[in-house]
Amino acid sequence: MGQKNEPRRIALIVEDDFEVRGLAAALLEETDLRVVETSSAEEALDYLRTHADDVAFLFADVRLPCLMSGVDLARTVRIKWPWVRTVLTSGLYPDQGLTEVPREVRFMPKPWRALEVLMEAERAAQSYRHN
Repeated sequence: MGQKNEPRRIALIVEDDFEVRGLAAALLEETDLRVVETSSAEEALDYLRTHADDVAFLFADVRLPCLMSGVDLARTVRIKWPWVRTVLTSGLYPDQGLTEVPREVRFMPKPWRALEVLMEAERAAQSYRHN
């Protein structure tokens, strides 16, 4: 009998800048996580509504197009899918509207360090609990 292979957990990237999103995706493809890319919080929520059980890591920009910001997205994820390890990133500084980042969410200023992103993704992959 063959071994049952567990599906790879997902790293969801939410970034409207194509080049930055591509860089984050290339970096996260080096982990044990499968990478899914979106360009807005609304797209990310649509994805999460049907795939949240498989998402271990959310890496999102604070400033996003459309109505929801990355902070809004992080708040929603913390309430609906608390097992998803969330990291917000931005070129903004904390005194520029980032005071509302949820306490459980890590903030990483841009330009972020590849090693820090990889470490957060690895923590997410290791601590993932299926709820």
